[in-house]
Amino acid sequence: MAGNSFGQALRITTAGESHGPGNVVIIDGVPAGIELSEADLLVDLRRRRPGQSKIVTQRQEDDSPEILAGVFEGRTTGTSLAILIRNQDQRSRDYEDIKEKYRPGHADFSFDAKYGFRDYRGGGRSSARETTVRVAAGVVAKKILRTAFGGEVVGYVVQVGDVKANIPDPAAVTLSQVETLASGEPNIVRCPDEAAAARMIELIEAVRKEGDSIGGVAEIVATNIPPGLGEPVFDKLKADLAKALFSLPAVLAVEYGIGFGCVTMRGSEHNDLFVPKRSTNGSTASVAELVTTSSNRHGGMLGGISTGLPIVLRAAVKPTSSLPIEQATVSRAGEPTTIKTKGRHDPCLLPRFIPMAEAMVAIVLADHWLRWKGQTL
Repeated sequence: MAGNSFGQALRITTAGESHGPGNVVIIDGVPAGIELSEADLLVDLRRRRPGQSKIVTQRQEDDSPEILAGVFEGRTTGTSLAILIRNQDQRSRDYEDIKEKYRPGHADFSFDAKYGFRDYRGGGRSSARETTVRVAAGVVAKKILRTAFGGEVVGYVVQVGDVKANIPDPAAVTLSQVETLASGEPNIVRCPDEAAAARMIELIEAVRKEGDSIGGVAEIVATNIPPGLGEPVFDKLKADLAKALFSLPAVLAVEYGIGFGCVTMRGSEHNDLFVPKRSTNGSTASVAELVTTSSNRHGGMLGGISTGLPIVLRAAVKPTSSLPIEQATVSRAGEPTTIKTKGRHDPCLLPRFIPMAEAMVAIVLADHWLRWKGQTL
């Protein structure tokens, strides 16, 4: 199977299945000397792990990472970094009844069409379980961004079903607002608009009781990103970010900046006008220090290259495909039948999707930062 690696200067390669012994990532290109421990990795892995609240899957996994290589005396060595996360709470028996049936919305049929053979236990390689090690790699990428230029990546839920959050300034949202309510309680839906968050939870619980699921939208914002990241043609920063997000399970659409809102605008309305950032006062300064734009409809990227303004992305995430209610399908032999999916599944993927999306955005930005550093004197 090809396509298990992503990135150039910072390159990740993953392996593992939902119901196998575990998942592993090898990360090449990590600079030496970055402080890294398994405790560092646990922060985002705990945000992603199942069983963390009443509105996510109740599969119980510790998601405890093991650093196998690339760290010595608490710092990266500059060699390949290897991280393993073992699976502990598989229930493969839940999938015995459907191993000859195609689950609607899943990759069962397309895997059979491609390989003529598939791991039916929880989706095998196509399962979101693989994203555990991506999140671990994302922690490393975030450390590179912070160390290099103080870059930060924060994601949050802006919509579940027809419930939309009001986020006046995406760049001002903090991780604390995403993770914790004003009362100090966990923000289990990861929406910084607390009124909308409460309505989202009500909707998710109602859908879950019906044996159904619901989709939504995640917004991811990268701040303090310097201008100049990205390439002008095939490796545009926006293109690589889109590929990164589309590589995650259940993502059906990606937009940045004003996104599809541009289709009803005129050019004079859509253009972000350039304005002075500060006066030189006779001193020498770079273009990045002197110029900015008065608005950010371009989402922090022009011509596929970062502008120094916040990078703002949104991903549409479909409703969970695995449902306990009866649906029509066919068997591998093409015979009509019905299916009910057993197992433990998220009624809404958005709360656990956030750290996955952050990780992929951070990996792309760190990769392009290292590529840019390799091109400049």
